[in-house]
Amino acid sequence: MSFPASPFVTPVLLLIVSNVFMTVAWYGHLKFKTAALPVVIAVSWGIALIEYCFAVPANRIGHAVYSAAELKTIQEVITLVVFAGFSVVVLKEPLGLNHLIGFGLIAAGAFFIFSGR
Repeated sequence: MSFPASPFVTPVLLLIVSNVFMTVAWYGHLKFKTAALPVVIAVSWGIALIEYCFAVPANRIGHAVYSAAELKTIQEVITLVVFAGFSVVVLKEPLGLNHLIGFGLIAAGAFFIFSGR
């Protein structure tokens, strides 16, 4: 499997796709509360397998130009953005000021992770 884009950009794009799948795997079942738990677990596991097909190459490609800590930070920031959108759009749960402040503090942490480059 080859990826022609930049080793700086490709991991970010793959992690975005990966996080969409993982968010659906972890939280999508909340829309189907009457579904049997074993079914929900099996479906979520299948979706998570797809997520791994994007996350593993993202980290392998990305490690050529990012440290493991930087890759994890990128993944966490993407996770928060994807989750925030999913929470509002799919789950219809509003984000409050406390959530935005917390996310902002995490973004500040990401800034410090990358400021040493």
